[in-house]
Amino acid sequence: MPFGTVTNSGPPLLQLEHLSTHYVSAQGTRVVRAVDDVSLTVRAGETLGIVGESGSGKSTLALTLLRILPPAARIVGGRILFEGEDLLQKSETEMQHVRGKRIAMVLQDPMASLNPLFTIGDQVGEPIRIHEGASRRSAWERARALLKAVRIPSPETRVKQYPHEMSGGMRQRIVGAIGISCEPRLLIADEPTTSLDLTIQAQYLNLLRDLQREHNLALIFITHNLGIVAKMCDQLAVMYAGRVVESGPVSQIFNTPKHPYTEALLNSIPRMTDTEQRLVAIDGQPPDLSALPAGCAFAPRCARAVDHCRVAAPPETAPAAGRTVRCWLAEPALAGVGAESGAA
Repeated sequence: MPFGTVTNSGPPLLQLEHLSTHYVSAQGTRVVRAVDDVSLTVRAGETLGIVGESGSGKSTLALTLLRILPPAARIVGGRILFEGEDLLQKSETEMQHVRGKRIAMVLQDPMASLNPLFTIGDQVGEPIRIHEGASRRSAWERARALLKAVRIPSPETRVKQYPHEMSGGMRQRIVGAIGISCEPRLLIADEPTTSLDLTIQAQYLNLLRDLQREHNLALIFITHNLGIVAKMCDQLAVMYAGRVVESGPVSQIFNTPKHPYTEALLNSIPRMTDTEQRLVAIDGQPPDLSALPAGCAFAPRCARAVDHCRVAAPPETAPAAGRTVRCWLAEPALAGVGAESGAA
């Protein structure tokens, strides 16, 4: 069973409604639909995993939530409701009070997010000074406590050091300490274990789980690793070509995937018990998001696609309570046709 199975039936902490973010060229002639009509819900204390191939829109979705997109990106539609407030209606000044204080983010490359010119104490303490008005001495005291909380040895010494003096695992824990420094309600972790070896990765995941328990964090975990999803997450959203093609409880999706892409991702996981079976790969490449096909974006790579899949993009439907899917084969009228096509 995944960690922290949540039974909270209260109002959502975060609710995305038909959110769309596009990258637009300088001339306005090329539009990349990086996030396209995404709707998701995260409750307090819950962990939502977001998976998909590179280029599926996972990181752009995370940057959209905090409104820290590059200049070429435009949020073109939808709402981001956080604790009942629409973040898209807030001014930049108001958003500065949200980032780091109420919503924090851990980026996948700590060396890209840590400043090599400042000590660890100054960087961990910076959000505390900005959001809580603490003095430098008080912020450093909190920084030492945070380094101890994320299991950095000798925190009294480490606060005086610089990022290049730390190992990769330590740097990853330090950005985690920065993320929780102001006790946010929501923490976004964008592939935080990519650069870690398996031993440090396991330790870091256990650390995140402990921090979530202690601070009642809601967590959005972006990853390529479905094993991590099975261990960490309560809910799962599968993204393809900027859209969420399937979402729901992790256990249900792993046991009964409804979308062919989700099924293909699960089938591609190596199984230690299969000594003779070849690894299953997904044929083809993800589509160009600036020139998506007329129908389902996954249809050119889908072995079960029927003619209708290549004509019209499937709407988002709810095959069961708490689950969504974008697939014509999930429609009763086409399910039999898809089965016959797959059998042929």
